[in-house]
Amino acid sequence: MNEQRHVFEHAKIHPAVREKIAKHHRDIVDEVQAAVAKHDVVVVGMGGNPNPGRARKLLQSKNIPHEYLSYGSYFSLWRRRNALKMWTGWPTFPMIFVKGIFIGGADDLEKLDASGELAKLLAGPHAA
Repeated sequence: MNEQRHVFEHAKIHPAVREKIAKHHRDIVDEVQAAVAKHDVVVVGMGGNPNPGRARKLLQSKNIPHEYLSYGSYFSLWRRRNALKMWTGWPTFPMIFVKGIFIGGADDLEKLDASGELAKLLAGPHAA
């Protein structure tokens, strides 16, 4: 199975639109990237969705400090959140990063915790 996700080739994007694509809600991606570089655990969520709360509750129960970034709700900021989905390739919220590694959402966090992999990730170095 090919685990690489499909991303449209840069060389096949006309130069006239490359800057527009690169700058599309770049501020929100930059904000998340900065938080991921600064904090061991980052949860990116949105209002009205119970899954970011589920992830945060698990982290709090384990006394794992984390940074939480919330962007809008089902009724607002969906275009800005879409830039994060395009950047990560992940279709839903929350988006969870551990030591600079994107690990998926709340279900994935629970699986990593149950398997002991979360503890291993937290004990390791921050990804470059």
